[in-house]
Amino acid sequence: MKKIICKVEYDTEKSVLIGKVANGAWGDPKGFEETLYQTIDGKYFLYTFGGSESPYPEENIKRMSAKVAEEWIAIHINR
Repeated sequence: MKKIICKVEYDTEKSVLIGKVANGAWGDPKGFEETLYQTIDGKYFLYTFGGSESPYPEENIKRMSAKVAEEWIAIHINR
C-alpha cells in the first residue's frame, strides 16, 4: 500500500518491515493486523488492516514518531 501524508510518501513495498502483530484468527470480523515499517529516510509508519468489526476495518497507513515506534516495538516485539 502507498499513501502520501504531509507530502511524504509512505510505501510498504519500498520500506523495511520492522515487525508485525496479528490479533484474532483469519476471517474473524474482530481480528486485525498492525505492521510497523521504516522508510529509507528513517521515518516510521504503521500499516493497519482488519475485519469489519475491528479497530481497522479498512487498510490504512499512520505515520509514527521514532519515540512512538520504539514504544510499539517494546510492547509488541521485545516483550
